[in-house]
Amino acid sequence: MNLDPTDLRILTCLQQNGRISNQDLADRVALSPSACLRRVRLLEESGVIGGYRAWFDAEQLGLELEAIVQVSMRHDVEGWHDTFIAAVQSWPEVLSAYIITGDSNYILRVQARNLKHYSDFIVNRLYRTPGVMDIRSNIVLQRIKVDSSPLAILKAAEA
Repeated sequence: MNLDPTDLRILTCLQQNGRISNQDLADRVALSPSACLRRVRLLEESGVIGGYRAWFDAEQLGLELEAIVQVSMRHDVEGWHDTFIAAVQSWPEVLSAYIITGDSNYILRVQARNLKHYSDFIVNRLYRTPGVMDIRSNIVLQRIKVDSSPLAILKAAEA
């Protein structure tokens, strides 16, 4: 879908506040409420807007530890990839997972209550997954930037 500047303004407003009323959104992007709603629905139907979610502060929920985990697999284990993917999708501690290039096969972003919870996850689940050969954990000390919006990239390309 080709996005015009008005679509980008709508997306920017929704990224900042997904609960904004259609009237307020229309005012901010200089459209009538009906035209604004029509554009939002088109963005939803085309898949550009994939949903609306609340963001939670993990520390406020008692989840004190975050780690970035690199996982390398043994390729001689039959079905290693499918087995690993199924396991990762079943673990609530894994917030996101990626197949990557480089020295490892996967990167996981893992959240845990504390070091003991994290250790139990690594030892009792991750290491026990068939095909796992090596795990390298990086404990997050501080987040520097968290942004889930690619809109800035699109805006920079226009400039």
